[in-house]
Amino acid sequence: MKQPLAYVHPAAKIASNVVIDPFVTIDQNVEIGEGTRIGSNVTILEGARIGKNCTICSGAVISGVPQDLKFRGEDTVAIIGDNTTIRECVTINRGTASKGKTVVGSNCLIMAYCHVAHDCVVGDNVIMSNAVQVAGEVVIDNHAVIGGGALIHQFTHIGQHVMVQGGALVNKDIPPFVKAGRDPISYAGINSIGLRRRNFTNEQIREIQEIFRYLYLSGLNNSDAVERIEAELPASKERDEIIMFVRNSKRGIIRGYM
Repeated sequence: MKQPLAYVHPAAKIASNVVIDPFVTIDQNVEIGEGTRIGSNVTILEGARIGKNCTICSGAVISGVPQDLKFRGEDTVAIIGDNTTIRECVTINRGTASKGKTVVGSNCLIMAYCHVAHDCVVGDNVIMSNAVQVAGEVVIDNHAVIGGGALIHQFTHIGQHVMVQGGALVNKDIPPFVKAGRDPISYAGINSIGLRRRNFTNEQIREIQEIFRYLYLSGLNNSDAVERIEAELPASKERDEIIMFVRNSKRGIIRGYM
């Protein structure tokens, strides 16, 4: 259902039951899935791929041109999964030639005034509180929760089930399953409450705690700690994920307690 005061490009592919409020602008080369609602004054530019049953609130701009001086107008996209809510005045830029796409997953909540820059990949069930600013080519894995006003440096990687303190400056990679806060940002324990809410067992939580004792409380450097973890702790999905995250970190992981 389209209001007469909205502009929808005739080449846009819009499911028949999408609700489009007044003063919306939808450009060409846009696709919007069934059951989605587009609030007033939303701008959806070419390259947007929006899933089913999403809510995009007033003033949001989806698939804007990347704020990257290397961008040369290449054909790129911004993808939003199903059942995701984009609140007021959020901006999500499309990709560049680097990755070709910006992705926000399904079942996410992106609160007001957040910015997701070019070529980012945001997983499923991610929550960003108000005014989180995510620079280019950041990866945020499933079930991460980012506190309001956090600033995420370009190329950083935030693991799954992480909780980041509001107002944090994230300039290092954050391993999965942990809480991160303080200034400068550092390890603040594991996200045990979040893990219990997502049905991790007590045994799994104890195992994750033990792994991070090696990484952050043993006095070992990261390489030695990972070797000890592999040698002394039984293999599991969680253990192997943490090990791979640390080994693959390009920016280095956040530091431990001071």
